[in-house]
Amino acid sequence: MFRIWAKVYAEDRIAKQTTYESGEKFAYSSFFRYLSEICGELDVPTPVLLKPHIMNYAKFRHVVFLPRDFVEPVSFQKLVLENIS
Repeated sequence: MFRIWAKVYAEDRIAKQTTYESGEKFAYSSFFRYLSEICGELDVPTPVLLKPHIMNYAKFRHVVFLPRDFVEPVSFQKLVLENIS
């Protein structure tokens, strides 16, 4: 089981947040699926997921997606995923 706290920052404040929970064991190969489900819950577009994003999450237990990581224009400063397990 694992939990990910997702936060959308706009104007240096948390505009939206959610906690993603799963009963399955965490797998980095499924990280895009977790990200897609989190973005759907927050009603924001899904960013492009690159290897450095996954490596940052593995090493530091959090990852930050900036507006340049999205294909569509977004109206927020960043999307942060943080491991809270």
